[in-house]
Amino acid sequence: MISKIEGLVAAPFTPMYADGSLNLSLIPVYADMLIQNKVKGAFIAGSTGEGVSMSFEEKVQLLKAWGKIPKEPLLKIAMVGGNSVQEMKLLAQLAEQLQFDAVAILAPHYFVLNKAEVLAQICIEVGKAAPKTGLYFYHIPVLTGVNVPMVDFLEKMDGQIPNFQGIKYTHHDMMEFNRCLNFAGEKYDILWGWDEVFLGGMAMGARGGVGSTFNYAAPLYHQLIEAFKAGDLVKARKLQEKSIEIVQLLGKYGGIATGKAFMRAIGLDCGQFRLPVQNMTGSQYEAFLEDLNRIDFYQYASKF
Repeated sequence: MISKIEGLVAAPFTPMYADGSLNLSLIPVYADMLIQNKVKGAFIAGSTGEGVSMSFEEKVQLLKAWGKIPKEPLLKIAMVGGNSVQEMKLLAQLAEQLQFDAVAILAPHYFVLNKAEVLAQICIEVGKAAPKTGLYFYHIPVLTGVNVPMVDFLEKMDGQIPNFQGIKYTHHDMMEFNRCLNFAGEKYDILWGWDEVFLGGMAMGARGGVGSTFNYAAPLYHQLIEAFKAGDLVKARKLQEKSIEIVQLLGKYGGIATGKAFMRAIGLDCGQFRLPVQNMTGSQYEAFLEDLNRIDFYQYASKF
């Protein structure tokens, strides 16, 4: 049986200096913070980590920096996806050399991709390039525009390579998510990817999730998980409402870059996002801090 991840996998922000270069010296501190807050793993260089905004060499440097973090107790998954399958394979091989637990690939989204068998072929090639390392597919059609049915994809992948683990599922189709969970007798690890409806994912069967808000609000989700396990759905729903308030601030202040403002607020300054993502102004940050107090954010914030 495939080993399945239970609990929180944070998608770390990539720390940067004021000039936009990588601040790799902050990685050990970042990893310690995640471990302190009982986060199970790190999903590196994904959407939150700005992997798509980095050069190949920068991705290599980032993976090497995280590769120095001991394997225990933090699982490490490297997002190696992009438009170049050759680059995916090279990065997957590097991740294997650095003893990452798994890699994840993103659907190429420049040339049109709408067939499950093509997506499976790409995953198989990458998986064979790093055969000792687990492989996940990162399904996020809202950003890639690629919405191949995931059940069809699992049918094409089933039994093809031994290191295929499953899917990081960041999509709103709950019925499809449930079908993926139950595919071939619950064979594969299907990780939930929508923080603001984490309770809904658990109700459908998710036991592990990958999220950006897990970086700075891990205690909130630990409480939510415990309330769900205890059958206290009233408390679980109230905790999910707190999660939604946090996510609403992301939207209020411009989107994904607001995540780094959350990190700065808890004491870990990761700099700003690169273009084309827009960052908040100084006055907006002051208003943002007031909003954090208004929603009692620090009551549920990760400790640093």
